[in-house]
Amino acid sequence: MPADTAVKICGLKTRDQVLAAAEAGARYLGFNFFAKSPRSVTVEQAADLMLDVPVGVAKVSLVVNMDDVGIARIVEQTTVDMIQLHGSESPERVAEVRARFGLPVIKAIGIAGPEDVAAIDVYSDVADQLLIDAKPPKGAELPGGNGLPFDWRLVNRKYWRKPWMLAGGLTVDNVALAIQMTGARQVDVASGVESAPGVKDATLMQAFVAAAQS
Repeated sequence: MPADTAVKICGLKTRDQVLAAAEAGARYLGFNFFAKSPRSVTVEQAADLMLDVPVGVAKVSLVVNMDDVGIARIVEQTTVDMIQLHGSESPERVAEVRARFGLPVIKAIGIAGPEDVAAIDVYSDVADQLLIDAKPPKGAELPGGNGLPFDWRLVNRKYWRKPWMLAGGLTVDNVALAIQMTGARQVDVASGVESAPGVKDATLMQAFVAAAQS
């Protein structure tokens, strides 16, 4: 397993969480703007939190089917580096957001079965990076962060044209195996490093990054 596996910790809500995630060695820090999520923050909160992110660590805004007005507020009022589209955004919408706001775009793609994998190639044409996540169960309120893995064999050692992150139910206990099975060079975690929904645990974050890079 490569020691340079990049870790993204998503859904940070407090200054202590931000500092602990950065200290643990996360390469990306995610700020969630989906109001229904227990990890959501306001634009004002995120602007303050991003001031504590060390230079060299990417600040990612997670949005779900958000309109241009909402995205513009985030881009104009915070120091965000990347936009993560985590809803049902079409390839055309991804290209539009990327062109309009001039920031790299990560597109999340939910995987449940073999029929979902083709979308990865489609979105590779328009996104800067891809986040390969477990598709939320039917009726789920959250598009991600549900703590559910998917069958990693579906993306086992596959090649795509853009950098990608593996997400979905990753924990300290399974992240090393997930990397081994998929060849992922980047991983994303939210609920897997929490002591309660939305409450990041500094010890778990340290352990997760260590496991991912072991």
